[in-house]
Amino acid sequence: MRIGLIIVGDEILSGRRRDKHLPKVIEILAARGLLLDWVRVVGDDSALLQATYRATFAAGDLVFSAGGIGATPDDLTREAVAAALDSEVEEHPEGLALVEALAQRRGLLLQNHQRRIVAFPRGASLIPNPVNTVPGFSLQHHHFVPGFPEMAWPMIEWVLDNRYAELGDRQYTEQALVVEGQYESALTPLMQALMQSYPDVKVFCLPSMHGERPSNEVGIKGGAADVRRAMADFKSQLTQHRYEWRRLD
Repeated sequence: MRIGLIIVGDEILSGRRRDKHLPKVIEILAARGLLLDWVRVVGDDSALLQATYRATFAAGDLVFSAGGIGATPDDLTREAVAAALDSEVEEHPEGLALVEALAQRRGLLLQNHQRRIVAFPRGASLIPNPVNTVPGFSLQHHHFVPGFPEMAWPMIEWVLDNRYAELGDRQYTEQALVVEGQYESALTPLMQALMQSYPDVKVFCLPSMHGERPSNEVGIKGGAADVRRAMADFKSQLTQHRYEWRRLD
């Protein structure tokens, strides 16, 4: 199952705010032996959001979506998700009880427009919010959390630990080395052969130039045992070709 992240908000695209979700979600996933496969940043545009969610629901990926689930007019995520699924939003009774309790604790009267914050697409389940109890929601393998990092990140961790614990391989690792004096094209056949021999790992190459001398950082990531075998094989191939390489510590 591929894992994706959708970051919602005009403020990210305009530069008014700098995104913090991407590096943190990568960190959260890595701690559980998981990798992020893709990320999309989408503005507060209903048609664009609908098209985005329609595509990601159809793909069957595990998706986290951050932002756009507040109570202000520019929060369009809930309705966009419902439209993408040819459904409707409806007030979630358990969610309403949570926000009513929060309003009572704060000595406030819950206004009608504030009830919108728990109007979720039909069939949604709740994601608990440890900060202020206002929940996010899940539908299929999509999970929607607030844009606020201090709320979003523990909610994403809760989803992973409670609904996808079986996906985690805590033996995930990554190893890399540097091949000196060879262009990327010379290493490509070796990497292709490696990927065929070890289909459960991913291989990457980061080329650079030091003056006129090429250099390539080549890495392998995946389950620890597979990575160890693949890297040993790769080193053997480099030695056979008499390619100069060094460890990357």
